[in-house]
Amino acid sequence: MSLVTLQLGQCGNQIGYELFDAICSDFHSNGLCSRKENDHYQTVSKDRFFDETESGDFVSRALLLDMEPKVISQTLSLATRSGKWSYNNKSQFSQKQGSGNNWANGYCVHGPKHQEHVMDLVRKQVEKCDRLGGFFTIMSMAGGTGSGMGTFITRCLRDAYPNSLLLNEVIWPYGTGEVIVQNYNSILTLAHLYQYSDALLVHENDIIHKVCAQLMNIKQISFRDINKVIAHQLSSVFQPAYTADGASHYSRNPLGELMECLVPHPEFKMLGLRNIPQMSEHSLAYSTFTWHGLIKHLRQMLIANAKMEEGINWQVQPRSQPATGRVSLQSELQFNTSLANLAIFRGREIETASPEGFKNPALYTSWLSPEDSFSIWKTPRAFSKYEKSATLVSNSQCLLKPLDSIVGKAWNMFASKAYVHQYTKYGIEEEQFLQSFTVLEQIISSYASL
Repeated sequence: MSLVTLQLGQCGNQIGYELFDAICSDFHSNGLCSRKENDHYQTVSKDRFFDETESGDFVSRALLLDMEPKVISQTLSLATRSGKWSYNNKSQFSQKQGSGNNWANGYCVHGPKHQEHVMDLVRKQVEKCDRLGGFFTIMSMAGGTGSGMGTFITRCLRDAYPNSLLLNEVIWPYGTGEVIVQNYNSILTLAHLYQYSDALLVHENDIIHKVCAQLMNIKQISFRDINKVIAHQLSSVFQPAYTADGASHYSRNPLGELMECLVPHPEFKMLGLRNIPQMSEHSLAYSTFTWHGLIKHLRQMLIANAKMEEGINWQVQPRSQPATGRVSLQSELQFNTSLANLAIFRGREIETASPEGFKNPALYTSWLSPEDSFSIWKTPRAFSKYEKSATLVSNSQCLLKPLDSIVGKAWNMFASKAYVHQYTKYGIEEEQFLQSFTVLEQIISSYASL
């Protein structure tokens, strides 16, 4: 089944390009496996993400949206120059003026104004799919177009395709700040997406920046470096994998099976992602990995809520008794309780990769059985440049602290009415801010009580 990707705003378009490039590079590699396995993998991957023209060219199943033309023009050019794949030049939409880092401008003005045109472009992409697996949107929370118009288009997708799955890839802003009103944009984005989306897959800029600095050993970190890491992690999830031991097929609908594994309740739909190993080409040449070591590290990263494998707190252990009541966010939230986890193992000697450590009931909330809380996908085909690699997608308390922090910062600004007039002039009333705070505080409370 095919996925239709929507790249929204500058951030969404730049990450979208890196994602398609990573996927195309991966399915063109030999994968360190049998030719039969490799051919099957390539076919499934292509069908998910690309149209193949009569001349054999690969064209991504993507729609590019931005209110300014510069980034889209650069993105189209980069894809064409890659020589491996391209975008459909007709599957893009831009205007001459951006959203000024204002969520209300994107949601209340640009979204409704261009809704008909954008949804017509979506329809054309959908009609090219033999079977639609769902929509995957990529957007930032901090700016105006990606967050505001992205949220509006997500609402339109839900209305127009009520039975299709919808996953939003959301980029969490730097804690130190990209734009002064990023906390407003973020709370409005999250609160509204929670109504329309089946799940939100979150990447935090601060964490990816640390990965670039400490694991990839990049000295002068650019946004492209950060986007490449995000794209690598995303493709480690969406590339084909067998969904059960002894399965005879790759996952038919990656979005559907992802939701089935990870979203057992509509009140809990925030997903985090961990992927190991990640390192520079130079370090990789001197490194060897065992499944036991990779899985041991990935499990402890989950337990201690470590976002990368360097600096894991090995002292944190699962509770011997389930927690009772709400975890205090003022105290150090050490043990990371999970609702559901999906482990994806790729590479050689996959038959020796044992996930038993993830089946411990102490890792999970008490109201779901471990059988319903943990899933595993595997493939003997290696991913990217790594002979063995492991990814964990987690519905857990991992985003509780950053969510509580961003709500607190936005509330402090709102209490003094700072910059609120910039939103009310585009049609967002103070009551809508209050509703957003209420939605997010309920989400915080739900996750804290796992």
